[in-house]
Amino acid sequence: MVMATIRLDNLNPEDRQEIRKKTSKSILWVAMGTIAMLFSGFLSAYIVRQEEGQWMEFALPTEFFYSTVILLVSSVTMWWATNSAKHNRYGGIKWGLLATLVLGIAFSVTQYIAWGTLYDQTIVFAGSQSNAAGSYLYVITAIHLVHLFGGILSLIYTFAQSLRRKYHSENKLGLELCAIYWHFLDVLWVILFLFLYNVR
Repeated sequence: MVMATIRLDNLNPEDRQEIRKKTSKSILWVAMGTIAMLFSGFLSAYIVRQEEGQWMEFALPTEFFYSTVILLVSSVTMWWATNSAKHNRYGGIKWGLLATLVLGIAFSVTQYIAWGTLYDQTIVFAGSQSNAAGSYLYVITAIHLVHLFGGILSLIYTFAQSLRRKYHSENKLGLELCAIYWHFLDVLWVILFLFLYNVR
């Protein structure tokens, strides 16, 4: 460990940055792969339970459609931020991240409203009136929202760093990591939404 530290210290800043970039992105990809496997397990369990019968069919709340559009737009604003960093446009980085953060919060609020709509239709998570269809819907959407909260925390930190003009064409690793994770959450939600919409 000491020898590895010494060797890294002897590298020039560009090489150290490249090693840090490759290592950080590899760790992030492994984490996202783990999350994807988690949801694959839930969707598989969803299908198995559905085939067992006694499965209640109901329409998804329209709020889920709105939240999908909101999250897709947030990927555009995140792209705006990362593209601005490539051209040293500090205003674009700042406003792109802020817009993404606001849209991420809006998505969370819309999801909460959707749960309220489900509850009003007596589609509950647990209890005598519950059904596996509703329970799985709550669990799957809630777990995605938990991971999205992690993305929101990352956005808050990245936005704060952007106010200090930390990100630019020569240093955008933190911004890129945040963007990769956010786009992943976006794609993941679209897959979940299409699955829940079609597999009723």
